[in-house]
Amino acid sequence: MDEEIKIFGKWSVKGIEVKDPGLAKYINLTPFIVPKSRGKHAKTQFHKSKMNIVERLLTKLMVPGHRGKKHVISSARATGYYESKYKILKKTFEIIEKRLKKNPIEVLVRAIENAAIREEIASYQVGGIIVRKAVVTSPQRRVDLALRFIVQAAYRKSFGKKKSFAQALAEEIIGAYENNPAKSEAIKEKERIEKEAEAAR
Repeated sequence: MDEEIKIFGKWSVKGIEVKDPGLAKYINLTPFIVPKSRGKHAKTQFHKSKMNIVERLLTKLMVPGHRGKKHVISSARATGYYESKYKILKKTFEIIEKRLKKNPIEVLVRAIENAAIREEIASYQVGGIIVRKAVVTSPQRRVDLALRFIVQAAYRKSFGKKKSFAQALAEEIIGAYENNPAKSEAIKEKERIEKEAEAAR
C-alpha cells in the first residue's frame, strides 16, 4: 500500500474541497512533500493552475513589499533562499493548526475563497476623459489577488515590529478564514474594491 503524500510531510489534502465553483479549477491541491515545481509548467497556458496552491503562496512570500509598480516596503529581508520561505510557511501552518485545531491547508483554501474579489474597477479613456467601469474579475486573477493581499498585509504587520512574519501571516490567514475585516486586511481590501466597483456600475 502506497504511503500518503502530505504537504511538508505533515498535512494531508484528502477531503479538502474548494467550495467556490468559480475557483475550483484554479486552486490546485495536488499533494507534494516539498511544494516546488521548479518552473516546469511555466511555458504552458494557465500554468499557475497546475502549481499547488501552497507553492503559489510560497512564491508570493519572495516579494511581499511589492505593491503596484513599486516596492512600498523593501522586500530585501524576504528575498533569498527558497528554504527560508519554506520554513516561514511551515511555521505559519503550525501556528494555525495550534490555534484552530484544524488542517491549515483547508484553512488556507477557505481564506483564499473569502479574500477573492468578484468585481473590480477598469479604467479606460473615452475622448478626453477617463471612464471607470465595474468588471468581473477572472478566476485566476481572483486567486492571485487574494494571495497577494494576504501576504502583503502580513508583511506590513511584521515589518520593523516584534511580531514575526510567520505569526503575522498566520493571523492574517485566520482572519481571512473567519471572513473578519477587523482581523484581516485582505478582507477589508476586498470589501473596499467591491464597494468601489458597485458604485461604478
